[in-house]
Amino acid sequence: MPISYSLELPTHRVEAPDEFVSAEAIAEIVRAAEDCGFSAVHVTDHPAPDARWLDHGGHHALDPFVALSFAAAATSTIRLLTNVYIAAYRNPFLGAKSVQSLDVLSGGRLILGTAAGYLKPEFRALGVDFDNRGALLDEALDVLTQTLRGDDVAYQGTTFSSRGVRLRPVPERVPPIWIGGNSKPAVRRAVSRFQGWAPFNTFGYATASRTAEISTLDELEAAISWARSYAREIGRTDPLDICFSAGNLIDDNRSLDERQAGIDRMASAGVTWLTVAPGGDDRAELIERARSFAKEFIRG
Repeated sequence: MPISYSLELPTHRVEAPDEFVSAEAIAEIVRAAEDCGFSAVHVTDHPAPDARWLDHGGHHALDPFVALSFAAAATSTIRLLTNVYIAAYRNPFLGAKSVQSLDVLSGGRLILGTAAGYLKPEFRALGVDFDNRGALLDEALDVLTQTLRGDDVAYQGTTFSSRGVRLRPVPERVPPIWIGGNSKPAVRRAVSRFQGWAPFNTFGYATASRTAEISTLDELEAAISWARSYAREIGRTDPLDICFSAGNLIDDNRSLDERQAGIDRMASAGVTWLTVAPGGDDRAELIERARSFAKEFIRG
């Protein structure tokens, strides 16, 4: 089965907002992505990024649901991926409302990539218990799946209580949920309950991102092998999407043959999606690089 590809919307490029962080930029880039064969576009989530983190390699982000709504309005078929949405940052019902709104208005094109998160100062700024983030993620996903099925949700949460919340309209189906992170708890969460797992290239900074190291294809293959063994252990038979953010393992500093060999190896290991983040000094160059990638690896 061929790999599907998601193109990053470069809304973190705040040094050139007219080129990358505008409604016009999102529309032009996402139309190009849809035209040349990308299956999705994606954004990340940092509502309160810490200055020290930003000064040491962190990045800005628009609200993912607002940014992807502009992408949805400019297109008709391309999927919309949060890569990744930190559910614990928001009250679960507010998060569910954002998910419902985007999925309904886009005609069911949302893929919800979500994770526990790792940026401790951001949790603190938002008033969220960092040490309880895994449980908060599970709580948010419980609320989300119930509300999007159309249930009246009575729920006693950690910091909230509902006697029967009802959201309408009900989406045609609960969007696919992919759990991000390289750790075994992330894998267990994905394999036991949801449709996908979204590991990422840690570039040697696994400790800083509070997850397991995956910075080589050997490490990726080992992680996927463990996920498969866990699926067998719990009796999962449904297919599992694996969306890998490969980073420099497929960037254009490598030769075409090296990149193709890496993609083939990832596909053989079980990767079904790859995220792509082309560079470029301006929007035109970024789009041209995206088109070149698509020509070589999507429609080649």
